[in-house]
Amino acid sequence: MKMLAATGVLLFASASAHAQAPAQTQTQAPAQAAKPCEELKDEITKKLDAKGVKGYTLEIVAKDKDAEGKVVGTCDGGTKKILYNRTSAPAETPAKEPPKS
Repeated sequence: MKMLAATGVLLFASASAHAQAPAQTQTQAPAQAAKPCEELKDEITKKLDAKGVKGYTLEIVAKDKDAEGKVVGTCDGGTKKILYNRTSAPAETPAKEPPKS
């Protein structure tokens, strides 16, 4: 019985020590480098174009600015955000009817 209790204590102690490890490494990890807005905007544009997305705009604004659009990225150390907006698709020109004879 003592052996079973000792094994349980050892397992509990090692499990709790392991659970605390990620919290400690998060605080010690270096901050992620700030990405320039134009560079991030170019990356997002390439991804959207590769997926065949048409009729959109990407706008770089201050993070505190109220503006319409979906935030698709933050840049310049979190001081700015990139907004995505759909634009109306250009109207297609109707096919010309052949002249009636």
